[in-house]
Amino acid sequence: MCGIVGYVGGKQAQSVVIEGLRRLEYRGYDSAGIALVDSSTGTGQIACAKRAGKLANLEKALGEVALPESSTGIGHTRWATHGAPNDQNAHPHLGQQARVALVHNGIVENFASLRAELESAGHEMTSETDTEVAAHLLEREVQTGADLTTAMQRVCQRLEGAFTLVAVDGQDPDRVVAARRNSPLVVGIGEGENFIGSDVAAFIEHTREALELGQDQVVTITRDGVAVTGFDGTPTEGTRYHVDWDLSAAEKDGYDWFMRKEIFEQPSAVQDAMLGRHDASGRLQLDEVRISDGELREIDKIVIVACGTSNYAGLVAKYAIEHWTRIPCEVELSHEFRYRDPILTRNTLVVAMSQSGETADTLMAIRHAKEQGSRVLAICNTNGSTIPRESDAVIYTHAGPEIGVASTKGFLTQLIACYLLGLYLAQVRGTKFGDEIALVVAELEKMPEHVQTVLDDAEKIYALAAKHSKTKSVLFLGRHTGFPVALEGALKLKELAYIHAEGFAAGELKHGPIALIEEGLPVFCVVPPEGRDELRQKMISAIQEIRARGAYTIVLVEEGDDSIVPYADELIRLPRVPTLLQPVVAVVPLQLFACELATRMGHDVDQPRNLAKSVTVE
Repeated sequence: MCGIVGYVGGKQAQSVVIEGLRRLEYRGYDSAGIALVDSSTGTGQIACAKRAGKLANLEKALGEVALPESSTGIGHTRWATHGAPNDQNAHPHLGQQARVALVHNGIVENFASLRAELESAGHEMTSETDTEVAAHLLEREVQTGADLTTAMQRVCQRLEGAFTLVAVDGQDPDRVVAARRNSPLVVGIGEGENFIGSDVAAFIEHTREALELGQDQVVTITRDGVAVTGFDGTPTEGTRYHVDWDLSAAEKDGYDWFMRKEIFEQPSAVQDAMLGRHDASGRLQLDEVRISDGELREIDKIVIVACGTSNYAGLVAKYAIEHWTRIPCEVELSHEFRYRDPILTRNTLVVAMSQSGETADTLMAIRHAKEQGSRVLAICNTNGSTIPRESDAVIYTHAGPEIGVASTKGFLTQLIACYLLGLYLAQVRGTKFGDEIALVVAELEKMPEHVQTVLDDAEKIYALAAKHSKTKSVLFLGRHTGFPVALEGALKLKELAYIHAEGFAAGELKHGPIALIEEGLPVFCVVPPEGRDELRQKMISAIQEIRARGAYTIVLVEEGDDSIVPYADELIRLPRVPTLLQPVVAVVPLQLFACELATRMGHDVDQPRNLAKSVTVE
């Protein structure tokens, strides 16, 4: 997730902004940039510098070509979405006449039509980004005589999507204007100076007084004050508060662990993963899938290659893709794939899933697939990483950076990407009608709200973890899509709590694993939703069998299903969702449980022993 800093005051803006960007490095980024209002010359121009790579690259450039002194500036660390992570696509972006500079966090869904409008009016774009479109629109407004605040209000009313925008005008050197829709933005209130940040870490060394902005609001800061309006210009107010965290906690938004913060970011991550995926008529559009419809219609087999958590997302995807497309789908561990001499043809679609895009096993797997003539589609969170670059197509998950080693929002957004892929193939191949696809997409768009509902009950999960903080073993059972959820729940406990944890398909119990059941053993049981009655009854039978042998049953079941109550020692209620989508909500309590249990055991949740975020050696 991009980092944003804005400043107006009596200090040198360059140093304040660079310091703020350094404090936001924890968010992850692939380029950095700064823009200052050059008030010394009176030309109304913006002084700007930006570089791909780490902040050190930008600082080196600033050391070679000094920017003018200024007391007003904005800065940005970019996590690439539209366009590769290079100097040209780095923020800030300038308007046509370089009078306005703008930085942006989020996605402008309708940027393509807006870009076409601007280009038809003679505007020349120098980047691949959606952000540059907003910069040109904003500058066009101020050139008509509007002040920067009014211009921002007008532009925001034309934009669709989720975004934070922060801008300066070279001819208005003592003002920074920002806007927020479905993307974080906070104001730091100082004495004779004020700040903008994507979170309080950007300015916490200067002030602990902050103003939280509401949805669809524009804020104007000068050195003497702060003014807030709605997008329609109506004056309003933000919510003022005092930050009593230290810098480390501020980076984590007050959470004790990045992982816990990332668990609670999942509603917005899922929402971002859905942005811009269909047109006004409801047809799915996956812009980065550059494999022709004709080639997609010829596919006769899909192979998903992935490792760890991504592999479990692939196992869920198998159920959905086969159901919606009627194409056989296999799921392979990347590191085993090429060594078994898999049967691949030009009509095989290999789907490579990697949060980082640098997983060595998965990279070698796709190279093998391409050597066999197969098409490769990557599902990835990191724009410009190796796996997407070497693939024929890509679906970016737009989860933002994951700092915690154990994946959480990465898993949920991979699920969303897999569902979108399955539905897109069904649309292209005609295996589902348009209204059927639209119904599933509508259900997917409700998932952020459903995930939030589960998170709202987190304290109950924490109490459950406290109750079992001395346990040495936990089992997980599931049927159908609940089986991969069980596997993922067990993996989280292995990664974080360092205890024995296993996930099983519930039907396997009598084939051996039931021997593990002993008095008091915690067993999480994922019950299929109503509508899968045969599966539900078999799951209930499995729960009865383990409870009769002393297991402590923790049952995840949808709201309103009371048939399971007599067999559950603990109930975790899930929102009512379609069977294929249940993993999106069912995995969240298991993430919360693992995080809290590891915390109570005194472990480092963000950096578990022996593990790295990305496995870059095979």
